[in-house]
Amino acid sequence: MDRLHFWARLACVLSMGLALAACSGGDDDDDGDDGDDGIDTPLDPDAPPVTDGDWYRPTADTTWQWQLLEEINTSYDVEVYDIDLFDVPDSVISDLQDAGRSVICYFSAGSFEDWRDDAGDFDEADIGDPLDEWEGENWLDIRSPAVHEIMQTRLDYAADRGCDGVEPDNVDGYTNDTGFDLTEEDQLAFNRWLANEAHDRGLTVGLKNSGDQVEDLLEYFDFELNEQCHEYNECDQLLPFVDADKPVWNAEYPGDEDSANELAETLCPEAQSENIRTLLMPDDLNDIFRVSCD
Repeated sequence: MDRLHFWARLACVLSMGLALAACSGGDDDDDGDDGDDGIDTPLDPDAPPVTDGDWYRPTADTTWQWQLLEEINTSYDVEVYDIDLFDVPDSVISDLQDAGRSVICYFSAGSFEDWRDDAGDFDEADIGDPLDEWEGENWLDIRSPAVHEIMQTRLDYAADRGCDGVEPDNVDGYTNDTGFDLTEEDQLAFNRWLANEAHDRGLTVGLKNSGDQVEDLLEYFDFELNEQCHEYNECDQLLPFVDADKPVWNAEYPGDEDSANELAETLCPEAQSENIRTLLMPDDLNDIFRVSCD
């Protein structure tokens, strides 16, 4: 951002006592790798967790289904469905809830997706490098107040749609090549802020992957949703969630249904021994097949 907008926003904070994210204006934080100076995140990495409130709180034994593409198969006898925030009709959410399911709504909190209805709301300066193997998706500068405002709007939308909770994705940008000089402290501040914002709206919230920060984020998040912790031998770092009676929902991607059934013979006993709720699924999450370790 230019100096005029920076000092205007700073004056807003000092004079009104508002959080910096509430003040207007964009943020052109830049990648230190490009040689330009950025500013530190305006979010507080030491913000205490919001723990008191009336939101859905799954337990370590809570069963789940995850489907983000194609028409949602609502027939699984599970307690939680994780579905896309934007693409699913209201009727699917209400039908699932009428059947006694809780509904978690997926959105990406750390990446720009060029097909979303709100894609035009992002500042170009906040859009970074592409995500590997994900066409049309780029990392975001999570330090930007403009990004924070869009995520607040998405959380509002989840609450307005009646979602019981949210699954914010791509909250580990600091370990990736984003095009921005993101630090672990930047990520902690953003992730803690996301969790608190969700709880302020009465939404349960999950930590997506980001296993390296589990110990620092356990108090803030209600569940962990992981991908391939068995394949990459990372399940152990997620067990603090289980010990706190919070679920670890894990997806493995074996390629096809025959491979899934074969893998389940050895993988599921391990998942059950650790009380991890593991599903073997297609990586497109389109319900072509599903093998559950529960």
